[in-house]
Amino acid sequence: MQPKQAPWILRAHCYSKLGTVDAVTGFLKSSGNYITELHSFDDRLASRFFIRAEFRPEQGFDEAAFRAGFAERAATFEMEWDLTPPGHKTKVVILVSKYDHCLNDLLYRYRTGQLNIEIPAIISNHPDLQALADWHGIPYYHFPITAETKLQQEEQIWQVIQQSEAELVVLARYMQVLSPVMCQRLDGWAINIHHSLLPGFKGARPYHQAYEKGVKLVGATAHYVNNALDEGPIITQSVQAVDHAHYPEDLVAKGQDTECLTLAKAVAFHIERRVFLHGNRTVVFPR
Repeated sequence: MQPKQAPWILRAHCYSKLGTVDAVTGFLKSSGNYITELHSFDDRLASRFFIRAEFRPEQGFDEAAFRAGFAERAATFEMEWDLTPPGHKTKVVILVSKYDHCLNDLLYRYRTGQLNIEIPAIISNHPDLQALADWHGIPYYHFPITAETKLQQEEQIWQVIQQSEAELVVLARYMQVLSPVMCQRLDGWAINIHHSLLPGFKGARPYHQAYEKGVKLVGATAHYVNNALDEGPIITQSVQAVDHAHYPEDLVAKGQDTECLTLAKAVAFHIERRVFLHGNRTVVFPR
């Protein structure tokens, strides 16, 4: 068995129209490229078509010629499209406060190659996780925040994001509400994680509140950031069953595990170009 080669990834979306699948698959065939994975979806309510193809060239590959040729075909369908080269490492800036479980999990997956990313910066409003960043050799920026300095602090964060040439920002339990200006800047390319409990417990110690109510499920939601608090387009959600034998500390542990897995899955979907923003919804093709 031959080892799996890192694929090229071609994505496109457009209005629903006869021939959209062939526009992609036919071009890949005619240009000498073998499709190794293909997903498509037609939203009949919105009349929008989405397609994602992984492929490998069967002969020499001229990226400039491929782009020019596909652009001509895509224009017929008014397609918006992008092409990602094999092995592209997405630059990810991570924001975190004091809870370290999601950060630890992302760093492990980064270190072991499970997530094909670079992490040029970790930013926090607390100094607590400096040693963890130092151990991984990643620059750590501590920007304290008060109600009076919120906008200035966010400008510091934004400068680091820009200087890092970040392609994705991950809020790995960053316990600050972003301003409308920051939300607008990060709209569609920042992922947040939070617990999903019913009822929707707000404020401090949500898992302790859940214990008092006798919840039977704990969960987590990963979504893109927008100006509606915790209401951005959802990428992934997960749940785990619990019962009367789970004390508050057990619920916290279960909840944190679920948050880690849900966030990592959302990041993987994003960097593998499996997510299409579709209004306040998402189209997410499976791995």
